[in-house]
Amino acid sequence: MALSPLTKITRREKAAPQRLEADVFVLGAGISGISAALESAALGRRVILADGAPRMGGQAVAALIGTFCGLYSNGPDPYQVTHGIADRILADLGAKGAISPLRGRRNTVVLRYDERALYVWIDEALAAAHVLRLPGALVQRVEIDGRRVRRVGLLTRFGAVDVDATGFVDASGDAVLAWMAGLPCREPATPIFGTQMMVLEGVRGSVESRDIEKRLAERGAAYGLRRKDGFVFVSGGDGTALCNLTHVETPLDPLAAASAALDGRRQAEAALRFLVSEFPGAFGNARIQDIGQVGMRQTRWIVGRHHLTADEVRQGARFPDAVARSSWPIELHNRPDDVHWEEFGDDHMHYVPLGSLIAEGADNLVAAGRCIDGDAAALSAVRVMGPCIATGAAAAHALDLAGTGSVDQIDIAALKTRLRDNLERTD
Repeated sequence: MALSPLTKITRREKAAPQRLEADVFVLGAGISGISAALESAALGRRVILADGAPRMGGQAVAALIGTFCGLYSNGPDPYQVTHGIADRILADLGAKGAISPLRGRRNTVVLRYDERALYVWIDEALAAAHVLRLPGALVQRVEIDGRRVRRVGLLTRFGAVDVDATGFVDASGDAVLAWMAGLPCREPATPIFGTQMMVLEGVRGSVESRDIEKRLAERGAAYGLRRKDGFVFVSGGDGTALCNLTHVETPLDPLAAASAALDGRRQAEAALRFLVSEFPGAFGNARIQDIGQVGMRQTRWIVGRHHLTADEVRQGARFPDAVARSSWPIELHNRPDDVHWEEFGDDHMHYVPLGSLIAEGADNLVAAGRCIDGDAAALSAVRVMGPCIATGAAAAHALDLAGTGSVDQIDIAALKTRLRDNLERTD
């Protein structure tokens, strides 16, 4: 067949945004947004999921987090405390050998997963659930009428899109929906640091975390490293290792964020030099296989009906409207050189109330993941993967029960019945 040299000349016409309608609009395709979208779809709702990144998965994929934390209770015989899509992920990735348990210093089970396998699972699960996906979509405006969010205006590389919906889930991580709607939000009074993760290849052995931390304290500054704690998880058999040895400021200013990303890459390269020089037996031939985007922990979050406090986490307060639980420690990254850890005992469990998910001033906007309401220390204990999955599910069910009404007035008993697995199961 002959090649055609023909082209056509076009000119941009001033056109109205493409209009879409949904029962539920979810902003943010990290693990909490994926949970909210799939739970809503399973309830028979028409769901639109948008994210500013060009693909779905959020930090769970792009930041190379590499570990599921907060999925299990503490102690010698931990049980799973978050279910829902977590069950499907564990089963499907487990069948492919793409997930494995790590028992270490945190008195619980942490799961190491393959980011590429999780990315494929997310894409296939969303497609099977008929969730409409808008990758590379940035919020331009949020229209709110009284106490109800009505419309979100998005800009994509292919043009503007307006989404009208009955209910909205802010799983953006930075409370973007609440912020753009003009609702009150919280920001940390002092910096909370993110991490530049990387995966190494060519690793020939492992080193105890305590030995790495001891050497970091003694020699890390000589390599330009500011963090004195961290971990290196060596995968069994494939010569790769997941490295978490850096601290990076994560500002919300776009130019400062770009500078932080550069700082993160340089810190990752410094961490490699440190490992190669200080532990040549294991890392002498190691090289960087991949560097993710800078992982952001706590940047901006909603002001909710309930402000979760560190004391409530420490005491294991059981709220009448509890929707999620976790045993994960208080893990506050509030210093450039160290992390504040508060470990909990074998029987400890803390809870997240629905009130921490409900945005003040809106009847149909529910937060999920790391932008729910709490003080900085409390949030650090519930913004890991397990409770993020659980709050995503809770947001979906709360909006489903609210319908065209208010999430402030739903049947809490009915909600907790739906979420029983994430609150009561111990098998």
